Amino acid sequence: MSAAQAEWPHLFRPGSVDAPVLLMLHGTGGDEQQISGLAAALDPRAAVLAPRGRVVENGMNRWFRRLSEGVFDTDDVARRADDLAGFLVWAREYYELGDRPLVAVGFSNGANIALALALLRPEMVPRVIAFSGMHPLDGLPVGGAGARVTTSGLAASVLLLLNGDSDPMAPLSSVHRLVSLLEARGATVEQVLRPGGHGIADSDVAAALRWLA
Repeated sequence: MSAAQAEWPHLFRPGSVDAPVLLMLHGTGGDEQQISGLAAALDPRAAVLAPRGRVVENGMNRWFRRLSEGVFDTDDVARRADDLAGFLVWAREYYELGDRPLVAVGFSNGANIALALALLRPEMVPRVIAFSGMHPLDGLPVGGAGARVTTSGLAASVLLLLNGDSDPMAPLSSVHRLVSLLEARGATVEQVLRPGGHGIADSDVAAALRWLA
C-alpha cells in the first residue's frame, strides 16, 4: 500500500511544526497546485498536503465518478473516500506529521470528497471547511451498507459549510439534508450562506479565517 500511496500525485509543504496540516482538495478540473494557493490565505504557517483527484472526466481531474450533473455514483464516492483515507495514513507516517491536527479544506468536488470522508471515516478528518459543497451520499439511507453511514460517531467532528444561496451546482436542499444528517450524528456544524452561486467569495474566506481562529 505504501508504494501505491507514494505514487499518488500530490504536493506537500511542511509549514511550521506547531501549525496544523491543511488537507487541500481541489474542485473539478483543478489540481494540487491550484488549490494550494488557498492554503496561504487561510494559514500561511500551516503544512499543506494537496493530493490530486484520480478520476478523469472529459480530461478534468475529479475525486469520484458521477452519473450526471449533480448525481453522484455513491458507491464510487465511498470507495474513493476509503482510498483517500489510506493516503492520509501513508502521508502522516511518511512526512512524520505525528499528531499535528488536520483540517480538510475542499472546494466543490473537493468539498464533497471531504464531506464523504467526514461521514465515512470521521477519525481521519475531524475538522472540515467545505466551500460550495453538497451532500455527497444523498439518497442513501442512514445505515446503508454501500456507504456505511451509521447513526452515530460524529461527536468529535466540527464542520464549516460555506455556500451561495442560489448555487445550481450545490442546491440548498441537498446542503440542508447534509446538515440534518451531520447534526443528527452529533457533529457541530456551522453553515454560512451568502448571496450568489458556485465559487469561493472573499466573504467565504473571511468566514473560514474566523472559524479557524
